[in-house]
Amino acid sequence: MQIFSTFEVNSYLEMAISTLEKNGVKKESIFAVPLDNRTEERKIFDSIHRSDGISLIDIGMGLATAFAVIGASVGFKLDWGPIYWGLIGAFTGFVIGLAIRLFIQLILKKRKRVLKGKHSEIILIIDCEERQAELIENILWEHFALGIAKVK
Repeated sequence: MQIFSTFEVNSYLEMAISTLEKNGVKKESIFAVPLDNRTEERKIFDSIHRSDGISLIDIGMGLATAFAVIGASVGFKLDWGPIYWGLIGAFTGFVIGLAIRLFIQLILKKRKRVLKGKHSEIILIIDCEERQAELIENILWEHFALGIAKVK
């Protein structure tokens, strides 16, 4: 039987491995695989095949609506009339909203990701007998495993 578990890179992983060894699991039966960190920057614009769930036009649409209403209202007193000023307001609001969202995604969220310092996880694979599986699973959960899977 094999038990797979994932851990963050911290001292709990080392403590889990040493506890497993103390409870009769051989060193040759424990295999740790570190995952590589992403080296390329994440793409800000979605494609037809991939979407990250972040909308770049939500603020733009809201501001476009607000600016269009204001532009149309003021347009009754201006030379070009309410339709042109409503369209100009909608375009201006959309551009301002898009700029705000791009600033948030490119500048503020990037800083947050760097400050968080997300590191790759480690996959721990343990070969064992079925009678040891429950003990090993309990040890892994006690040492803050992120997830555990058993394969017979």
